[in-house]
Amino acid sequence: MCLAIPGKIEKILKDKQAIADFMGVKKQVAIDLLEDVKTGDFIIVHAGFAISKLSEKDANETIGYFKQIAEIDEYSQ
Repeated sequence: MCLAIPGKIEKILKDKQAIADFMGVKKQVAIDLLEDVKTGDFIIVHAGFAISKLSEKDANETIGYFKQIAEIDEYSQ
């Protein structure tokens, strides 16, 4: 099973690459599997490749779940 945190495209680079922000962690990702990717889009990445786009609403909802999990984990330590 793979869990993917949504990332937001911050900058489009050459050669079908982009910089995406994953909850404060910036990574270079390949965007050649998707059409019409632009700055501000939210994406899901697997093995360094953006595999789908998602709405800002869905991205923020998913990020909220990850933040809730992190809060629960803090209390269990």
